[in-house]
Order: sequence, then structure tokens, then C-alpha cells
Amino acid sequence: MATAAAASASEPEAEPKAGPDAEGEEEEVKAARTRRKVLTRAVAAAAYKTMGPAWDQQGEGVSESDGDEEFAMVSSAESSLGECEWEYDEEEEKNQLEIERLEEQLSISVYDYNCHVDLIRLLRLEGELTKVRAARLKMSELFPLTEELWLEWLHDEINMAMDCLDREHVYELFEKAVKDYICPNIWLEYGQYSVGGIGQKGGLEKVRSVFERALSSVGLHMTKGLAIWEAYREFESAIVEAARPMAGFLSPFDREQTFDSQLEKVHSLFRRQLAIPLYDMEATFAEYEEWSEDPIPESVIQNYNKALQQLEKYKPYEEALLEAEAPRLAEYQAYIDFEMKIGDPARIQLIFERALVENCLVPDLWIRYSQYLDRQLKVKDLVLSVHNRAVRNCPWTVALWSRYLLAMERHGVDHQVISVTFEKALNAGFIQATDYVEIWQAHLDYLRRRVDFKQDSSKELEELRSAFARALEYLKQEVEERFNESGDPSCMIMQNWARIEARLCNNMQKARELWDSIMTKGNAKYANMWLEYYNLERAHGDTQHCRKALHRAVQCTSDYPEHVCEVLLTMERTEGTLEDWDIAVQKTETRLARVNEQRVKAAEKEAALIQQEEEKAEHRKRARAEKKVLKKKKKTRGAEKRKADEDDEKEWGDDEEEQPSKRRRIENSIPPAAEGPDLEAETGLFGKSAPADGAPSSKQEKAAAPKRDMPKVPHDSSKDNITVFVSNLPYSMEEPDVKLRPLFEACGEVAEVRPIFSNRGHFRGYCYVEFKEERSALQALQLDRKDVGGRPMFVSPCVDKSKNPDFKVFRYSTVLEKHKLFISGLPFSCTKEELEEICKAHGTVKDIRLVTNRAGKPKGLAYVEYDSESQASQAVMKMDGMTIKENVIKVAISNPPQRKAPEKPEARKGPGAPAVPRQIYGARGKGRTQLSLLPRALQRPSPAAQAENGPAPKPAVTASAATEAPKMSNADFAKLLLRK
Repeated sequence: MATAAAASASEPEAEPKAGPDAEGEEEEVKAARTRRKVLTRAVAAAAYKTMGPAWDQQGEGVSESDGDEEFAMVSSAESSLGECEWEYDEEEEKNQLEIERLEEQLSISVYDYNCHVDLIRLLRLEGELTKVRAARLKMSELFPLTEELWLEWLHDEINMAMDCLDREHVYELFEKAVKDYICPNIWLEYGQYSVGGIGQKGGLEKVRSVFERALSSVGLHMTKGLAIWEAYREFESAIVEAARPMAGFLSPFDREQTFDSQLEKVHSLFRRQLAIPLYDMEATFAEYEEWSEDPIPESVIQNYNKALQQLEKYKPYEEALLEAEAPRLAEYQAYIDFEMKIGDPARIQLIFERALVENCLVPDLWIRYSQYLDRQLKVKDLVLSVHNRAVRNCPWTVALWSRYLLAMERHGVDHQVISVTFEKALNAGFIQATDYVEIWQAHLDYLRRRVDFKQDSSKELEELRSAFARALEYLKQEVEERFNESGDPSCMIMQNWARIEARLCNNMQKARELWDSIMTKGNAKYANMWLEYYNLERAHGDTQHCRKALHRAVQCTSDYPEHVCEVLLTMERTEGTLEDWDIAVQKTETRLARVNEQRVKAAEKEAALIQQEEEKAEHRKRARAEKKVLKKKKKTRGAEKRKADEDDEKEWGDDEEEQPSKRRRIENSIPPAAEGPDLEAETGLFGKSAPADGAPSSKQEKAAAPKRDMPKVPHDSSKDNITVFVSNLPYSMEEPDVKLRPLFEACGEVAEVRPIFSNRGHFRGYCYVEFKEERSALQALQLDRKDVGGRPMFVSPCVDKSKNPDFKVFRYSTVLEKHKLFISGLPFSCTKEELEEICKAHGTVKDIRLVTNRAGKPKGLAYVEYDSESQASQAVMKMDGMTIKENVIKVAISNPPQRKAPEKPEARKGPGAPAVPRQIYGARGKGRTQLSLLPRALQRPSPAAQAENGPAPKPAVTASAATEAPKMSNADFAKLLLRK
């Protein structure tokens, strides 16, 4: 019964307790029976040592090596992957080439985790036992190994163990394994393997020591701790049962010393287990009642009931873990918060360890765990062990290395060990230049705290100075070469060095040299840098150098020269002579005048550039319009034939050249309702191909005819807050209002869907959707980039850009996002699901966006958002350079280039120019005197005119414009001609 409970408790947490299939149950039962057989045979030797020579007569044929042989056989049976024999000459050659490739790859990038795993797998497949052992040792020095890797390694070593030396080697491996992660299965294997060495000297004490340590480590584990308790109790119970036949032949004193004491050990294990909340406690209590010859003490029952009550409190969190899928970080975080409120250190440590088994690559979890140990437990070995494991799991996280160095200093670790750890941190491969600055700063702070500045010179001080010099050289050579930046643009390390020299070493000359070097690195134009140096001189220097520094600052500062000038004048007002004051006033006035002059010139230059860009844009627009008109003219001449009467042809034959443009003007005009008949006659007069009865000539004309007659509805800008602008829709979409309404009604009640049509009645690919409530419009923005008709539909707020020139429609972030990846070089056939399958192997993927063009075609780019920065960093290391469908992809942290800022209307005015809209004077400005030769039919409407179906500002009407007669359209001219 106990063995079955132990087997069930050793199942993975992710599986619910609904029960395995029949085959799995049978295998578990067989394994449990085999372990019990091994346990029984092994404890026979323990009983021999406990009961003395009298046991030798009862236990004939039991050798001390039986346990080793049996356990090796069991371990081999459990871990064997099966032996297959085949002709593998070609396969072996292929594996050897792959092994050489992996070894070469590891010589280049030793921190490639997957390469280590693949190399070990291939070497094990090829039977290269010596190389497998070496590869495993190398990997275990760099990374903590998973439970599966450790169990595979341990089983291989157990099968090869032949003598006591080999057994000691296996013991050492077990000790390494239990330090990487809290793994109940490894502790269970360790305890069972130690039972096999019970016949050796100190074997019994070794077994009990291992089981006691296992209980301290994972005995509180509510789902898997039961297996350790059961195995330990079975071991002690087997000794009792083996010694029971000889108990009657012993003297009362010997019986009390041997049998009764062994019996008490079993009672003690039962009582200890029943006082802890574990799953299947009821079965354990029933087993104790059956096993015990005496009634169970009342104190044990009370502790048992108390443990049951505690179990009910923990069950919701355990059940949440069972129901969730790995890595279950959110569920573990909730569990940790619960344990932190209760405050039991042992249980808090255990839940952290359980969470880290599945979330070992989450730096935030390591930081929280180490912070708890640093502030609460403060146990040296435990704290340093956790910090060491943290940096081995997440070597790319500089915060973990910094905390590790602080913990080592806090617990008095030898200086040489700390220096070695710092060198490892430099080789860890951080992902940002600023990370190297941070780790150097942490190390320099440590070295500074070692120095006794009361002495003029010491070994520690020289070491500190040489470390500062090495740091600057390292950032200049190593970091700049890799990241194209030093990571320290403000020269914080040099500033700290200068402060130490000035304040602690009284070496102001060295501090001035350092500040001079700081200013030559491009910092002389910043006022705050000069003021920092000035404050240092004020505190530890003299007035002469202060004045000199401020005079240089006045000449060099370009961001806030007024502030520097004010500081200089303030100093001279309080400390300077009249001559000093006059010099300061003269210099500040001269500098400020020059600065103002430079600013005016820069503004004029910027305005000229803006004007030049506007003229170029206007020229391009004009050229495109002319090209479009010529193209339409050629198409009209070739495709359309006039069907007017011969009289009409004679009447209008002389004006043949002018008719195409006039015809287009008439087609694009929207006549009032009263002028409908005139327009029909006019259209026929100008050669339209419509039949005499007015019926449309094609399906397209039939569909466009009702849209052409629809009245234009001016956009109401007062409803912008409840309206969204929808664009990039297919031009071929029929009845857009009918098709789009169901889509947007999912966000709220739709008041109106207003599609925009051309003058010919063709859909222009965009529309306005007006809702009843503002929250519906906000929810509709979530439909942005939704596929409609094979194209990504763009949904954006309805904003008048003439009133809000700084408004940005682009919905995605344009700054550095450390938790998001940018992937380029993807094959166009790669789908979102395929990319997600690749990316989720390195962490929890929150979102994936494949970049497409306006037609919905992929561009081979993607953005992948992870749950944390550490997962994104790990994915960069693993995926960069990966081949997907014969395409080599590039992966980097998302850091888009700066988008060009929109031009503000204020920038278009030169210094001192009147605040008059430029459009009032025409396209060429105020000096326009020549006539415009561009026909009105080709002219673009003024931006100040009312938009067809969109927001637009209303221009101010001047007195002269109000008195002008209304201009006549081409339709009006046609009517005049027809009246002749």
C-alpha cells in the first residue's frame, strides 16, 4: 500500500490525479515490486549488522553485494532505452560528421545550450562513454542540468559502476545533481541507490543520512514528498521485520537496545509524516493504525487533524498547478505570495524551488528568491548556492551577477574568489552595452570599499586605480567593438573615479585630468556636465579653477547656455572683483548674442528646407496629376465613340480637342436635383456611351449608378469621438455598408456606416463608421489589421489632422522593447502558427505579428512578444541565424529606428514672418503676378475647402471674396452654348 502511494506521488505534477491508463499502472506496479524486492534483500545485511551474528544463521545465502547487483539491474531496466541492431555504417559516418560540427560550434560559442544537449545525445548513441562523460562534465560546469539529463547520466554511471571507487563517484554525481534543482525523483533514486551500499562500512548510516536530507529538502512537497517518506519508512520497516524472528532469543537489554529502538524509528517516521500536510494522508493514517500494535497517541491524532486542516488551505493552489500547463508561472507566483503571508521559511524555500524547476530562465523569479534569502534567512551556504545557480541559469542578466557579487562580499568570501566570479560575469555575454557598465560599476564599488583611504598608499588603492583604467579600456575596445557604443556616454565611471580622487585621495590634479578627458568625449556641449565639474571644484578645488571651468562652459555649452551664464554671474557677484565681473558680463553677453544669432539662422535654414520640400511635393503632385489626365484622355479617345447626331457632330466638330477635359469635368460634377434632365442631355451631347433610354451599359455602371446619385454628406467633426475611420478596404467590395455593419456591430450599436464613393460611383476603399457610444468606438479600434477580403483593414480614430498635426495613427511602439523580438528574413510562406511553434520553445509567447503590405502580402518580417525580457534574450541567443524553410533568419531585440517627426504648421513660417496662411497667396507665395495656365478641371481643391466626407477647417471669408460673383462651372458654360 505504501509503495503504491509512493509511486503515485512520484508522477509529474502536470498530470491530474484522474489515474493513468492500464499499461502505465502495470509498469508502475512492476517497478514498485522490484524496488521492494531490492529493498528487502538489501536490508537483510542491515539487519545482520543490527542484530549481530545470530542473524547469520537465519539469513544464509544473503551477500552484501546482492543489493548492488539487484539495484544495478533495476536501474538498468528502468533507464534503458532499448538496444537496436542495424547496419549503420552510413548512419555512423553521418553522426561522426555531426559530432565534429557540434564540437566546432561549441568551440566558438560555449554557451550554446542546445549544442551541448545534441552532442551528448549523439555521443551516447555512438557509445563514446569517455567522451560522453567529458561532455556532461563540461555542460554541468556551465549550466544546471535538468532532471531528465541528470537521471540519464546517473543511470549510465550506475550501470558502469564496478567497485567501491565507482560507487563513490556515483555518490559525488548524486551530490551535484541534488544541488542544481529540488527534484524529488533524484532524491528517491539517491536513497534507493544508497541502500545498495548498505553492506559497506558506514553503509547504514549513509542510507539514513541520505533519506533525512531528502526529507529536509522535499519532505514538505505536498504531491511528491510522499514517495520519500514511504521509501524511508519501508527501509526501516524492512529492518524491523527482518529482526523480528530473532527478538525472542535476545536478552531484555539487547532487545531494548536493538529491536525496540528500531521499532521506535518506524513509529517516529509515522508520527513525523502525519504532522505534515501531504496528499493521501488518510491512507497513511490507516496504515499506521494497522501497523501499530498499541493505540495511536492522542497527540499524534491532534497533529494529524491539524495537518488535514492545513491541507485544505493548500489544496486550491495545488489544484491550480495540476490544472495549468507548464511553466505555470502565474500559479506559482500566487502560491509564493500565499506562503510569504504565512511566513514558514522551509515552505517558502520549497515553493520557490518548485517554481524554478519549470521557470529556471525567469530572472525576476531568481531575483525575488535571492532577495528573500538575503534579507530573511541570511544563511551563507544557502544564499551563495542560490545566487550561483541563478547566474548559471540566466548568465545574460546583469542584475543577477551584481547581486551575486554583493552577496559574496556580504558573507566575507575570499577576494580571489570574488575576482574570479567577476571575470566570469564579463564573459557571460550580456545583450546591452549598458550591462557591462553596470557590472564594472558593481566591481569597482566593491574594490573601493576594500581601500583604507587613511593611508596615503596601499595595495588595495593601486588595485582600485588599475581596475578603473582597465574598465575604461575594456569599454573602449571590447564593448564598443561589439555594440558600436561604449554604453557609458555620460562617462559615469570616469566621474566616479574623479570623485574618489578628489574627495577620498585629495588628488585634485588627477580629478581635473579625468574631467578634461570626459569633456573631450563629446560632453562639453552639455551644461549639466560643466556644472557637475564646477561643483566638484567648489567642494575640493579653488576659486581660480572654478572660474576657469565656468568660462569654458560659457564658450562650449550649446543646450542651456543661459543657465551656465547665470551660474558664472552669480559666482562673480558673490566672490569676484569688478574686473572679474566686467569680464563675465562681456563674455556672457557676447556668447548669448552669438547663440541667438545661430538659432535664428538655424530656424531660417529649417524654414527654407521645409519650403523646398513643399515645392518639391507640389511639383510631384502636379506631375502625377498631369500624367493621370493624359492617360485618361488617351483611354477615352480609344475606347469611346460618339453616338450623337450628324448635326451635333458638325456643331461641335471644331471643339473636338477640348471635349475630353470638359466631359470629365461634367462627369465629376454633382448637379443639384433640379438640373438632372439638363445633365442627361449634356451627357449625351458630350458623347457618353449610355443608351437613349438612360439604362446603364454594364454591370459596373448598374452598381455605380445609385451611388453616383447619392448626395454627399459633410462629415460632422463633433462626432469624431464616436466615429472610426476605416481604410485599406478592397475597391471591389460591393455594398460596403452592408458587409461592414455586422463586423462592427460586435463592438456596439452602429449608428451609420458611411462608405466613400468617387464621382462615378465607384467605392474608394475607405469609410466612416459612427457608433452610438464612445466606448464602442474605442473597442472597434481592436479590429485594426483584421483581414477583410484578403487585405488588412486599417481602423483608426477619426481625427482632424489639420487641428491635431501631432496625432499619430501608428499603433505600435517605436521605442526599445526588451521583451519583444524583431525577426527578418522569414520565408513568405511562413504562417503565424508555424512561427509560434518555433518561438514557444524558448518562453511564453504573448503575441506574434507578421508584417504585411497594404495588400496583405507578407514582407518576411515579424514581431514576437514574450512574457519577460529574459525569455526574449534567451530566444535571441537560440534563434538568431536559424534556418526556416531554407531561409536564414535574423533575430534581435525590437528597437525600431526613430520615425520622422511630422512637420508642424509653425515651422513653415520663417522668423518674423506674418502669421497668415500661405494658401491665401497661392502656390507661389505673396509675389505671384502671372496667370495660372492650368485648367480648373485639373486644379486641386484648396486644403481649406470643405472635405467631401471628412473633416476640414473652414477658411475665413474675406470682404473681397464675399462680393465676388459666383464662378461658373463647365456645366453652366454648356447650358449657355445649348441656348444659342
